[in-house]
Amino acid sequence: MDVAQSRGRRYPEPPHPYRNDYARDRDRVIHSRAFRRLEAKTQVFTTRYSDHFRNRLTHTIEVAQIARTVAGALGLNTDLAEALALVHDIGHPPFGHAGEHKLDELMRPLGDRFNHNLQALRIIEQFEQRYLDFSGLNLTFEVREGIVKHSRDYDAREFPELAEYLLDQRPPLEAQLIDFVDEIAYNTADVDDGYEARLLDIGTIRSGVPLFAELYGEVERKYPLGREKLKFNHALKQMLDKLASDLIENTRAEAAAADVQSVEDVRRFPRRLAGFRQAAAAENAALKKFLNERLYNHPAIVMDRERSVQALGELFEYYLDHPEAMPKYYAELAGREPRHRVVCDYIAGMTDHFLLRQHADLIGASSASPAR
Repeated sequence: MDVAQSRGRRYPEPPHPYRNDYARDRDRVIHSRAFRRLEAKTQVFTTRYSDHFRNRLTHTIEVAQIARTVAGALGLNTDLAEALALVHDIGHPPFGHAGEHKLDELMRPLGDRFNHNLQALRIIEQFEQRYLDFSGLNLTFEVREGIVKHSRDYDAREFPELAEYLLDQRPPLEAQLIDFVDEIAYNTADVDDGYEARLLDIGTIRSGVPLFAELYGEVERKYPLGREKLKFNHALKQMLDKLASDLIENTRAEAAAADVQSVEDVRRFPRRLAGFRQAAAAENAALKKFLNERLYNHPAIVMDRERSVQALGELFEYYLDHPEAMPKYYAELAGREPRHRVVCDYIAGMTDHFLLRQHADLIGASSASPAR
């Protein structure tokens, strides 16, 4: 994607003397309040285990690093890829995917829904207030489009409010890559954190993840006297590298086979071109299945998650009944706009620990702890 061919910003601005528009978008995301809040939003583990584990912010930084590497290897626009990676999770509510599912569950009976990608769009379009001339961050069309479309396609009949984002077309390759580099980052990181937390051991990982078993066996043969932790690190690094390399090589091959010569060719192609080969996709799927069965549903993780989600649900219902308990801005907004939407937006912007403090102050002492 050539930045000179960008569809531009919703509110035109003069060019910056030494930063292109995608680099400016990247910087605007980094300086946003929503981005800073990611530091206090859980990825998988709570700080009761250790302060060494990933949070939503460190995960985002890892995604951005892989995205730049993959985009650079493919000759794509690394500034656009980095901006999309940095913004991809700012719509996450407290408690990660569990919090997202709970908010969506609460909103459905009220005729609405919650989706962290669409929430990210609301954040950068409406909630971030940093400029005198406009609301939001005024990001370029391609970054806004990538927020919406990086992980799925939308039907304009079901989502008419997104019609401006060319829903009948594929997004540029820079956006198509994001979901895959996101999976590479969190799958390998979650194995790492699960091992560090002693919820996963080498034997369990090797028996459940064939790709890791193969790579760890090679490391053992080369370094038979090495420390287990260092052998684990080496095998995990190789697993990340293998998945990222496959994504690069297969995306290049798919683009060549499709004979796409421009971004418009990519947009008009009947399917997405970025992705893994069949074998690597199967290996990645096996890794995800293993983590879901052996880590995300570990009793220690489930206990935290259930308590946290319960606190979120109770606080949502409390604010619906007592909108005056929210800060003045939200309380007044709840009198002009659908109350459930205002409550959802307020809760979605909270960090994990702030939500638990609010729950304890307004509803009663809670033993809930943040979890995925």
